[in-house]
Amino acid sequence: MLQTIKRHHTEIDRIQVSCKFMENVILDTGVASDKVFRIPIGINMNYFSPVTKEKKTSARKELGIPMNAMVIGSFQKDGSGWKEGLIPKMVKGPDIFLRAIEILNNSVPELFVLLTGPARGYVRQGLEKMKVPYVHRYINDYRNISQYYHALDAYIISSRDEGGPKAVLESMVCGIPLISTKVGQATDLIRHSENGFLTDIENAEALAHFTLQVLEDSQLRPDIIQQGFITAKANDYDNQLPKWNAFMSGFIKY
Repeated sequence: MLQTIKRHHTEIDRIQVSCKFMENVILDTGVASDKVFRIPIGINMNYFSPVTKEKKTSARKELGIPMNAMVIGSFQKDGSGWKEGLIPKMVKGPDIFLRAIEILNNSVPELFVLLTGPARGYVRQGLEKMKVPYVHRYINDYRNISQYYHALDAYIISSRDEGGPKAVLESMVCGIPLISTKVGQATDLIRHSENGFLTDIENAEALAHFTLQVLEDSQLRPDIIQQGFITAKANDYDNQLPKWNAFMSGFIKY
């Protein structure tokens, strides 16, 4: 793809990228900078709502998760193919996620993991080996995903490479503290220790450390949640309209 862009960049009018990393990659092909527009993968606020005590209770009851559990979420497909997913898709960092959970399991007595998405067999096997309880659900309607975030205490992104992921803004808008490796738009949108936490890629120890910190620090947690919601709202579809207007300006008449 990059070679094609490099050969034909004079014929290209517009390119939209979701994060600074990809912006730099595209610019390295020779495309003029005024043709490249960085617009994050946004969020539809109508599908989400901040967690409340009542919503958390309801979500956990429906999912069969103990009320006293400390629940970590991972909702991204991270197995190869679309079946069991026993072969890990290493770019998504399922091995790093399991290592972080293994570390947390030594410090969090009531640790629990909530998985969604297809092809999660590798992670499921890893959790079973560690004897960490979990629930895995496949969501048929994306509009229902909010209730799964409501069951969580924290969300971990352990990827080695991403363009998004969508979970960055999804967790923020639902009031779930986010701990992520420095990938994709997570790097652009997260301000470390202000609206979430960033760690180096493959640093499972840091992922576990900051997850434990936000689980235990009752003063830090509400600040992270409040600032995360502000970040999510700034990137909902309506608030991104000026950026898309700029993208289309002079290109499409409307």
